[in-house]
Amino acid sequence: MTEEQQVEESPEIAPGLAMALSPEENSEDGPRRRGPDPLAALRSWTPRTRLGRMVMSGEVLTYEQALATGYPIREVEIVDALLPDIEDDVLSVNMIQRMTDSGRRVRFNVLCAVGNGDGYVGLSVCKGKEVASTIQKAISQAKLKLIPVCRGNGSWESAEGPGNSIPFKATGRSGSTRITLLPAPSGKGLVIGDYGRRVLKLAGVEDVWSRSSGQTRSTINFARATYNALEELSRAKINEEVRQRLHITTGRRNS
Repeated sequence: MTEEQQVEESPEIAPGLAMALSPEENSEDGPRRRGPDPLAALRSWTPRTRLGRMVMSGEVLTYEQALATGYPIREVEIVDALLPDIEDDVLSVNMIQRMTDSGRRVRFNVLCAVGNGDGYVGLSVCKGKEVASTIQKAISQAKLKLIPVCRGNGSWESAEGPGNSIPFKATGRSGSTRITLLPAPSGKGLVIGDYGRRVLKLAGVEDVWSRSSGQTRSTINFARATYNALEELSRAKINEEVRQRLHITTGRRNS
């Protein structure tokens, strides 16, 4: 058997697993991450769920295929294997102090967002006794809460063709904070507060108008309201005629 035949018969594997098993993998060129290297965890990964075993065996090669199976994603390694280009951003780290009978207790509250910059974003808030372990926990939970982002060209000011905005208005709430996202023309940028901008950037949205009300100084509520607005978009039912007219895509464009 020739080498070409061996290459053709070799089974396909998920892109993250291919990177983890490749001897030429270079971590310096990869996406920005915090904590332990997820590729190192993939090398010693033993799947515990049915979906994990399907990813390991090569039956599922993309994140879209994993969602189509209908099985819940309960292992972080599944996300790392199917979306190796995912990045994380720690939005805030707050120290919480409480007096008890035994003295002062100190805990940390971490808000973290993750995304691949092309149609998937996740958000999580975690509490813990140590900063490093709490950040890693927040990143892992955010990966398990990924949602597909609905993008399109919904602004009347834009020229005909695909856009990097949202298709229509969406509102998200968290606590007393209310964020409304509006379609913007190409080149306008992200006209929103800093924490909302960072969430939208990870989601792959490049142009958007916004309106806000309530206690917008709350970092957690502002980021959550932005995330909830994107989640509201992903749940919208859109017919095929509107989808083609507004060039709407859900999830990755370059899958």
